[in-house]
Amino acid sequence: MISMACNIAGVPFKNPIIMASGTFGFGREYAEFYSPELLGGIVGKGLTLHPKAGNTGSRIHETASGMLNSVGLENPGVAAFLKDELDDMTRWNTAVIANVGGSNLEEYVQAVAMITENAQKRRTMNRRGVDMLELNISCPNVKQGGMQFGIQTEVARDVVRQVRNVTALPLVVKLSPNAENITQMAVMCEEEGADGVSLINTFSAMKIDIRRRRSVFANTYAGLSGPAIKPIALRMVHQVAQAVSIPVIGMGGISSVEDIIEFIMAGAAAIQVGTYNFVHLHAGAELVYGLEQWMQQEKVQSLDEIRGIL
Repeated sequence: MISMACNIAGVPFKNPIIMASGTFGFGREYAEFYSPELLGGIVGKGLTLHPKAGNTGSRIHETASGMLNSVGLENPGVAAFLKDELDDMTRWNTAVIANVGGSNLEEYVQAVAMITENAQKRRTMNRRGVDMLELNISCPNVKQGGMQFGIQTEVARDVVRQVRNVTALPLVVKLSPNAENITQMAVMCEEEGADGVSLINTFSAMKIDIRRRRSVFANTYAGLSGPAIKPIALRMVHQVAQAVSIPVIGMGGISSVEDIIEFIMAGAAAIQVGTYNFVHLHAGAELVYGLEQWMQQEKVQSLDEIRGIL
């Protein structure tokens, strides 16, 4: 019997296939196409302490082998998520991961504290809550002129440290490829008590409308994702996995079973699927069944046999 199961910071995953934040809603949006119970986990839409309307103007633009997005963390806010979305997410037999962002340190801490308190209350009532937190440090820090928290290691350190102090939930930090040194960033996260890291987030990129003579996006730049970034993401996951002892969740352009296997061989404990969800509405089901078939064909009983073999 083969097993696709893995465990990250004490949270069991039936398989390593997790839907990435911002690409799968809160789960029910894709439930009409296949059961989310097939998946190892779901990372919900990125949350901030207060509701956000997101960016104005164009938000999505297809590019060669990828996609540019400038959604701007549109979300209902933490309170509305806990009240209106969490029950739906927890009814499926899959891990529930809350992605949290903020425009300043205080917002991060308050948002995480609210989710943690809610999880504790639900446990006392024998109800499932959020299983894990994914801290998005790619958000712009309004107190530092809009520079992302995740660019400089010492700026990010304060966020990870203070969030760690207010939650006992398993904590994974999502790293930006735009960091000055992504390996140092990952090592810092481990030093400050993170239970894992996930990488990579989108690359800062641009598209110009040559007829209107301006950027396609109101914010000028946007985030590049999709197959175009996969070789770079794979390299970064490999480097980080060799530098830390905590689990690494890999992502970046994954759109096939072969991609999943590559990331696991590079050292990933699990992977996240993002842009492929927009290309193929049954992506999750296809990848779960495909991974199982590959393991059977290759006579791989457990993914531990191939994890980090490079």
